[in-house]
Amino acid sequence: MGLFDFLVAKKPTASIAKDRLRIIVAHERSGRGSSPDYLPMLQRELLEVIRKYVKVDDEAVKVDLIGDGDNKVLDISVALPEHAQA
Repeated sequence: MGLFDFLVAKKPTASIAKDRLRIIVAHERSGRGSSPDYLPMLQRELLEVIRKYVKVDDEAVKVDLIGDGDNKVLDISVALPEHAQA
């Protein structure tokens, strides 16, 4: 850690996650194939990020790719506890 490291702006976690999702969706749209093999990894990463802020179970995050004709929707469902604890 250098003396002037505090002057360098760090990219927020939400922005990084948003960029990752854009890359994944763009890659899927390019016609790579019909099996979304990235979904389990995406689900694990989302669970890790959520656990930084809220205590949740392993089954709290569900990620699905729903197809409707030519369109596909990335459905992310997060079940939060009633009383969120960090």
